[in-house]
Amino acid sequence: MKNKKNIGSFLYLAVLMVIIIAVFSAISSGSKPKSVTYAELVNLFKEEQVTEFEMVGAKVSCKLKDNSIVTHTIVSFSLFQSTIIDKYVIPQQEAGIIKNYDFSEGFTIPWWVSFIPYLLLFGAIILVWWYTTKQMNGKNGGGFAKVRVKMGSDEKNRKTFADVAGADEEKEELEEIVDFLKAPRKYLEIGARIPKGVLLVGPPGTGKTLLAKAVAGEAQVPFFSISGSDFVELYVGVGASRVRDLFDQAKKNNPCIVFIDEIDAVGRHRGAGIGGGHDEREQTLNQLLVEMDGFGAHSGIIVMAATNRVDTLDPALMRAGRFDRQIYVGKPDQNGREEILKVHARGKSFDPDVNFKDIAKSTVGFTGADIENLLNEAALLAARQNKKTISAQDIQDSVMKVIAGPEKKSRKIVEKERRLTAYHEAGHAVVNKFLTTADEVHEISIIPRGFAGGYTMSLPQEDLSYSTKNMMFEEIVSLLGGRVSEKLTLDDISTGASNDIQRATSIARSMVTRYGMSDKIGPILYGSDSSEVFLGYELGNKTDYSEHVAAIIDDEVKSIIESAYNKAEQILSEHLDKVKEVAERLLAKEKISGAEFNAIMEGREFIEAQEISPSEPAEDLNSSADQNSDTDSREE
Repeated sequence: MKNKKNIGSFLYLAVLMVIIIAVFSAISSGSKPKSVTYAELVNLFKEEQVTEFEMVGAKVSCKLKDNSIVTHTIVSFSLFQSTIIDKYVIPQQEAGIIKNYDFSEGFTIPWWVSFIPYLLLFGAIILVWWYTTKQMNGKNGGGFAKVRVKMGSDEKNRKTFADVAGADEEKEELEEIVDFLKAPRKYLEIGARIPKGVLLVGPPGTGKTLLAKAVAGEAQVPFFSISGSDFVELYVGVGASRVRDLFDQAKKNNPCIVFIDEIDAVGRHRGAGIGGGHDEREQTLNQLLVEMDGFGAHSGIIVMAATNRVDTLDPALMRAGRFDRQIYVGKPDQNGREEILKVHARGKSFDPDVNFKDIAKSTVGFTGADIENLLNEAALLAARQNKKTISAQDIQDSVMKVIAGPEKKSRKIVEKERRLTAYHEAGHAVVNKFLTTADEVHEISIIPRGFAGGYTMSLPQEDLSYSTKNMMFEEIVSLLGGRVSEKLTLDDISTGASNDIQRATSIARSMVTRYGMSDKIGPILYGSDSSEVFLGYELGNKTDYSEHVAAIIDDEVKSIIESAYNKAEQILSEHLDKVKEVAERLLAKEKISGAEFNAIMEGREFIEAQEISPSEPAEDLNSSADQNSDTDSREE
């Protein structure tokens, strides 16, 4: 069957080459110069019709006044010289009639040389055809249809559950998968069916890929790893072929783990684009569904996949019998962060004052990847300063660099803008101080970092899984504190509050449309709760509420923003002297800590030694900002 396909392809290629040569021949013949007799050539020179003359070997080429070209191959050079060159060419060149005269002796080019370009073209097409056929047939394991999997079964790179920290419940869920791969008989004898597929869901950086590797490492089975985007290729049908090849390899190496990272690249909801469409990605997904259904009871293949966009996956992929178990891998809590810190601290040296528990307390919202990056940045900072160990200050500086970017101390800022930034950040900080649910102020700075012209960083005291109506409202109040401070102290407003306004508006709209926190609207969801990204999906679904309800929603959002603005204005008006004192301190020092800010607010003197006292490990030194810290984007 394969030979017949190759013969058919070769015949098709031969016909194509004949057509190409015929076209080239037609083009060449259409522009071929006219050949004349010797008498006609003499007559053309005699009538002064030649403007350019060239002779190469025995071939004479002449360009005439009408821009046509004529040629003649001479038999006797002496006769040609006496009757044409001496009598006509040289005198007419001196008179300016013949403008170009090129004479060179040589050999006449053989007739077969003109076929060299065609031979080279034919050879190039044959080479491309041979290479493409080889790739499509998948010879030597290098074909388009062959999937390039990463094997992770070697002892050197093997991961185990000991390498995974901060995910105890997730590891417990996966223990029975490991047990099945080690001893499948006890499950089969009792009639239990192990899940065919395990889907790891969670935010980026939480360790989903590491968990999958750890399962294979614990069970000591081959680990086939591939990204969802690796199935997508230029040629139609290649994705489905790669899926078949992946599972063929897995069946030859069972028991094993097949891990598909970022499965949403290939497993998205079918028919979600404009026109639905049976495109290449959908063919690949269909083949994946078929392969997962085709597992036998004793196959020993466990398919694991990871995604942070589970809402975009096709329902057929999620049903029982395919990915029939979902494990949510969330951000770690305080104890989890401490364990992750200890894992990534291996191979690094730290000062005695570094306390992992304090760091874990101050890194609320950090994922495992964030913590690894944090310690790496701290190590780089210590090495840059030629230190042998990492200090608590290095970690604190790294936290700021990871969250807000490096400080731009060399950036020249005009005094007017520095003053505006100082009063803006002072407004945030002072408002925070008088809100019951707001986090403690950890640091205030007017030194630009990243896109921020300044920032007020708040330090959360504990991990929270939800927010109340009052917490969300006071967060809006805090966000608007900078804009209110500009208005009260400078009698002007700037573009520096654009990010604050955007975030405040988003929170207020969510309170009304998603969380049912509006008395006028009630506990009703308006709009889609999913963050669908497919263009055709949104075009095909109409808004599920009327224009009248939309107007009410807008009024409620405006009412929340106005109430929050008025509360911020009331707090700052009552404590305007503290706003000015904090702002002036910022202008003098550019950065103040939470301890210094509290001293200003309490009207007491601040002593620098308190902040770095060795007798007590100040929490401010090993702290970080939460994900809601204020960083203002200032437009220039």
